Formats: sequence, structure tokens, C-alpha cells
Amino acid sequence: MALSIYTYGQKILRKKAQEVVKITPSLAKLADDMLETMYASAGIGLAAPQVGHSIRLIVVDVTSEEEPRKPYQMFNPKVVNKVGACTAEEGCLSVPGVWADVERPESITVEAMGKNGKPFALKDIDGLLARCIQHEIDHLDGVLFVDKISATDRTLNQGKLKKLSKGSKSVPS
Repeated sequence: MALSIYTYGQKILRKKAQEVVKITPSLAKLADDMLETMYASAGIGLAAPQVGHSIRLIVVDVTSEEEPRKPYQMFNPKVVNKVGACTAEEGCLSVPGVWADVERPESITVEAMGKNGKPFALKDIDGLLARCIQHEIDHLDGVLFVDKISATDRTLNQGKLKKLSKGSKSVPS
């Protein structure tokens, strides 16, 4: 079932999400629904706060349309190692129409729990997958990519952000 995506200005996007103690069938379904929502929105990542759940859950799939899907559903993801730095353009389903450069570690190792409750790690990942996972983990800490952009990009996007903030007073149905 596709879920509503909360947008810039809604309070849940600024809250630190709660750790998941036990993966219940309803949380496993939420992870599946989040993937469906992400695909339907042409996104490559989605965090639970973006769909109104303040828990530490992200879904990510950076494959292109020509490739077989390779989704990750990560409960309590944590970056345990960071190497280097690189800058690339980012956007966000919760901040539609805004794109800007963000500097992030180039390579990371991330640990998480899968939907089956078993821990796993993705070691020394880089490129779009590493960037996307870091972006989604930021959501779990109440941080949006626009918090990490340059003063110039912030000024360029100020009007769009104000407009998004004004339009997000009500919670989507």
C-alpha cells in the first residue's frame, strides 16, 4: 500500500526517531509499504519519518530501471566507518523541487538489522548507495539534506523552502 510522504516543514521530519526493539509483522509490512511508496514516487531511498513513523527504519534501492531491483530494508542502521569525502547533488522526496550539492563521506560501512531480525553489514560501500544510505540515516536523526547545503544554495532555494513550509501545515491523509 502506497503511503503519504510528509514534506518540508512538518514536525516529524525534525524528530530523532526511536530505535526498533523488535521487528513485528506490522513493522515488516511497513518496510514493504515504504518500498512500494519509494518506487511509486521514483525515489531511491525513504526513511520511516517521511511516511509518519518516528522509528529507525530506512529502505533503499539505487538500481536503474534497466537493472533487477536490489532493495535494502534496514532497521536501526548505523554508519560504523567513514572514509574520504565527496560532493554530489542530492534531492529528497520530502523536499520536492530542491536539488543542491552535499558533501558526505565517500565510503562507509553500515550495520543494520534486516526485516528478518538478523543483523547484517554492508562494508566499504561507495557511490550512490553510500550517499543514499547516509541521506536516509540523516532523516532518522531529524536532519534534512538542506541543512547541509552551502549558504549560496540555501539562498537560491529559500523561496521554494518557504513555500513548502507554508503548504505543509496539515498532515497528508
